[in-house]
Parts: sequence; structure tokens; C-alpha cells
Amino acid sequence: MRSLTLSGLLFCAIPLPLTAQDLSALDTAALMALRPASTDLAEAGRRYNAEAPVPPMCYTKIEGRHNPCYVCHQSNSDRTRPNFMQDGGLQAEYAFSEAGLTNHYANLFIDRSAEVAAIADEAILDWIGQDNYSDLAGRLAAQGFAGWVPDLEGYAEGAAAFDAEGLARDGSWWVAFNYKPQPSTFWPTNGSTDDVLIRLAPKFYTAADGTESRDVYFANLALLELAFQDLDRITLPPVDERIVGADLDGDGVLGEAREIVRRETYLGAASDHPVTRMIYPEGTEFLHSVRYVGVSGDEIAPARRMKELRYMVKSRELSIPQIASRYGNERQEKTDENLPRFVDLGDRGMDNGQGWTLLAFIEDRGGHLRPQTNEELFFCRGCHTSAGANIDQTWAFPRKMTGAAGWGYIDLHAQHDAPNLGQEAGEIALYLARAGGGDEFRSNDEMRARWFDEGGALRADAVAGKTVYELIAPSRERALRLNKAYRVLVEEQSFVFGRDATVTPPVNVHAEIDEATAPTLPPEFRYAHDIRLDWGLR
Repeated sequence: MRSLTLSGLLFCAIPLPLTAQDLSALDTAALMALRPASTDLAEAGRRYNAEAPVPPMCYTKIEGRHNPCYVCHQSNSDRTRPNFMQDGGLQAEYAFSEAGLTNHYANLFIDRSAEVAAIADEAILDWIGQDNYSDLAGRLAAQGFAGWVPDLEGYAEGAAAFDAEGLARDGSWWVAFNYKPQPSTFWPTNGSTDDVLIRLAPKFYTAADGTESRDVYFANLALLELAFQDLDRITLPPVDERIVGADLDGDGVLGEAREIVRRETYLGAASDHPVTRMIYPEGTEFLHSVRYVGVSGDEIAPARRMKELRYMVKSRELSIPQIASRYGNERQEKTDENLPRFVDLGDRGMDNGQGWTLLAFIEDRGGHLRPQTNEELFFCRGCHTSAGANIDQTWAFPRKMTGAAGWGYIDLHAQHDAPNLGQEAGEIALYLARAGGGDEFRSNDEMRARWFDEGGALRADAVAGKTVYELIAPSRERALRLNKAYRVLVEEQSFVFGRDATVTPPVNVHAEIDEATAPTLPPEFRYAHDIRLDWGLR
């Protein structure tokens, strides 16, 4: 077993009554047993990882040819797109600050085989089948929590909380949409299922006469989708144009519309609000549940139990020049190797510096959802601030199935392996070939056995014609094993050391980066990438 010493930074921020000689004599498991819980660190006012926004996959071994990095890091040729990070160079090299050269996600290096084996299948099935969401709002209120409180009834039940077009049945105006999970962290085969909901500010579901209107809402949601997809028209659920007060499909008659054409402004009470390309209007909210992998027979689906509940709200709608300026500051900070900064808003969460407020909840040791500590939440800032591939700090909505087919709870069975815009091959097939495996660390043996030959090459004939579900759903055995691995993390409360549901340590991950010797990717293995998808309706 690999030893970690004090110089490995595991305990650089933690006062311990041990000498360096004591620590160097301990193996990994013994060292990890000494870790404080995330909440203990927070209560002590200590920060373990100053580079928490750098996620674990950034330490993958690229070996001069494997490139999972392209899905997040891009140098966009489209200078009107509101992401000016221009970080495509991170595909080629490990460009970290001094603090970031050490992989702080020490959970990756722990073998949990014994702990996982000790959990019975029946026990983990009972665990993931429990509802740990429905009591959250009441518990937060009892604690005097001053931030956003979950307000969607029945959400633990997943699809049952929404009608066929994704509108929440409880009248909260949350809307579920069917989107393709981002490779590969949110692929069920790698340990989690998820869903994402959107809710616009009240004026976007209010008619001109002041009444709330489903018709106005879906028309405005469709206009938002047009703004992100660069389309002139798309389908939408049936909408009564007489209620909306506008000819949506351009046929010159006010009746039932099933298509909508691009407009300069939103509709109803939001008719004074311009539709801005790839920008969400102020007040837009997202709710993202990260769940265990539900198992029913051999079928995989989102479990009732949530690992995390993540919330974002567009607290300020910035102009394009303001966005560009803030990205410029971010790039300069990284060039200067300054550590990332944050604005702590207490119970309200964290300001990401780009007009969004982030807030999240995670399981406590007993499985109840609790507010994340500042450092646990800081981890989210990496994907929702400084990654060059996202669009207005988001990933899921730009990946929604186009038009009416995309309104409804996430359903991987209904999705084919749509290519990214500008590509011909399916996105999943392309990722598998470029990354050289079914996850960033190429440690998913089940995916390798399914889709790769003995020499490590992708079997294109094997992936052809498969649904997204068929491509990325794990076997029952793997789902249970990964659920058990994450259950161990919950018991440890060791989230600042990594949240990946790993049983044995992945081989293809650096513990430390030596900038002088770490291999880089040559140009032929660097790729342009658009996270949006071509569902065949363009």
C-alpha cells in the first residue's frame, strides 16, 4: 500500500500531536483514519484545500494521448458566446498553482473493499430507498436557517413529482427537463444519478393581465431555449396563443401553437425583458439533485435518497462587457497563480463572481441532508465559474433534448447518443475513444469490458445504435457496490477529501504533479468542443 507522508499535504492545515516521523511510518489507511470530518474542520475555522475548485479529474494521467479534459476546457472561437475563460490550454498541460500541484483528494487512494464487503445488499437497498429530502425544509426552518429553503413537494419520488411535460404538480413552477448527462461524472456507471430543474422568475409565468399561466410559461421557456441553441424555431408543448396574446408560430392566426419562432423579448408580464443570447434572466433558479443509483431488479434509475441537493439562482444579470471583464480578472488571477477567492454569504451560500449564488446540501452521518460547509460548497465553484466550456455557468440546460421532447423528467431510455454540435460521432462514443475509458481515470472495468477490445481500442460496432441508458447504466452488481462505497464516505463525513464513490484506488491518477516531468498532450489529441447537442432537429 502506498505511503503518504506529512509532505503530501494531507495534514498541512490540521494540527496533530504527531511528529513527521510518526506520520511517515503510517500507511494510507492509518493516516486517513486520523482525518477530521468536514464539519469538524469548518467548526475549527480551518481550510484543508485552498484549491478546492480544482476537481479530482484534473489529476488524471493523460499519458500523452488520453484526453477527458476537453469536455470542460475550451478556447472558444465564438467571441460573442458569454464564456471568455479561454482555458483550452488546460487540455495540454497541468497548469496549477503551487498549492494545486498536490492532489488533495486523498479519498482516491483508499481501498474500501473491506468496508464495502461488510455492507449487505439488503442494507444498501434499504438505505437508498429512504426519503431524506421531504423533512429538509422543516428541519431548516426549526434551525432558523436564513437561506433558500427547498419548496418542491414530493421531489424524493423523482418523475412522479412532475406531469408529462415536466411541470411540478405542487404548483411551485419548477420544471424538469430531459437532458444528456455530462461525460462522465454524472454517468450512472460511475456512481451517481441526477436530475435538474429550472424555474424562471414569477413574471415569466404571468400573463399580461396578472394571472399565472402555464401557456405563457412554456412559451417563455421555449424562447430561453432558442436563445441557447441558436435556432430560429423549435417545437413546444401545446400553447394557447390567445392566452399568451401573441402569434408564436408565425402563421397569422391566434390558436393552438406547437412551434415558436425567435422573438426579441419574452412574453406576458415579462414582455419588457429582452431575450439575450445564452444568458439567463435575473431570478432564474436551478435545482439539482445528485442521487444514489437506484436499483429495481436489473433496472437502473434515480434513487429516492439524495447524496446532495444543489441550488443556483441568478442573483444579478450581468451585461456581456461585465461578464468579459470578470473572466479577464479570473484569467489574470490564474496566470499569477493566486489562490481562488470567494464571497461567503452565510446561509445564503456563495457568490460565484459571475452573477450567480450557489447553495448546496449534503448528507450528514445519519443520512439527513445538511447545509454544506464553506469548503464543501467552494468545490462547486470550479465547474460553475472558471471552466471554459459551460454556458452562463451552467451545463445541463444547454444539453436539453430539443423542443417539446425535452420537457419532462430525465429519461435516458428516450435519448440516443446525439453528437455535440459540429461533430458526427455520438458524444459518448467520442468521449470513450478520446478518454480511453468510461471515466476520467480509465478505472471503470465494466465499461472497458463492454465497449473496448483487448488492445484498449473502442469497439465502434458495439456502441452503435445504443440508447444513452444502454451505454452508461451500470450492472446491478456495480450499482450496489458503488452505492456502498459512497455510504462509507457518508459515515466518515470525509467529503473535503473527495466525493468519488471508489472501492479500490484508481490507477491512472496523479498524487502530485511535477510540472517539469508531467506529460503534455500534443496538438493532435486536443479537441474543439461544444457542450450543446445535435438531436437531429436542426
